[in-house]
Amino acid sequence: MIKEFEGKTEKEAIDLAVAELGLEREDFDVEIVETTRKAGFFRKGTVKIRVHAGEDDEVVETVTAKSAPKASTVPADAELEEKLVTYLETVLEKMSLPGKVSVSSREERKICLDIVSEHSNILIGKKGKNLDALQLIINVYAGRIGTDRRIILDMENYRLRREENLVKLAHKAAEQVQRSGNSKLLEPMNPFERRLIHTALNEMDDIDTKSEGEGLYKQVRIIYRGF
Repeated sequence: MIKEFEGKTEKEAIDLAVAELGLEREDFDVEIVETTRKAGFFRKGTVKIRVHAGEDDEVVETVTAKSAPKASTVPADAELEEKLVTYLETVLEKMSLPGKVSVSSREERKICLDIVSEHSNILIGKKGKNLDALQLIINVYAGRIGTDRRIILDMENYRLRREENLVKLAHKAAEQVQRSGNSKLLEPMNPFERRLIHTALNEMDDIDTKSEGEGLYKQVRIIYRGF
């Protein structure tokens, strides 16, 4: 499926896509189709993105903020959440890395679980690789017990800290590009991390970003365009 969304910023357009499609941000890839900058002191404009998810290549109508659905919340599903918590705690126990799992938040399309463990460094792993692997395992299990809700794992606020570090990395790299006039290619990242970079630099008038490569882990190139 390919669908277009439009917002004042890339982040707003992506948020519209999440609400409209009922997917998580890491479940689809984003292509920036058009950026319109208006004249004036604040130089605000609009950003149009094209979302790629699934296999259907038909492009449908552009969704804007006025047509986007409102987010909704649902009550706790005690039976489902108990199964998820018990399963993940069992997995950790069998890994000899025991931990306590709890539900930190819930939405219509996702449930967020938090892990508390003395083995956080190992469970998180380098750049969150082990935490991502555990998240994949719990999502496979969730599918087997009949839920289509996305399960997000976190511990010690790693996800938030990772986002903050990526934003700092983006701005630092952009400053280097501004000084040198040369483009800079960042390390391979998953779709969610790449979107953080695109969004962080979207308001810089003399900087462009684009994703390069194939597969899930692509690289973001930061480009100086000047005026």
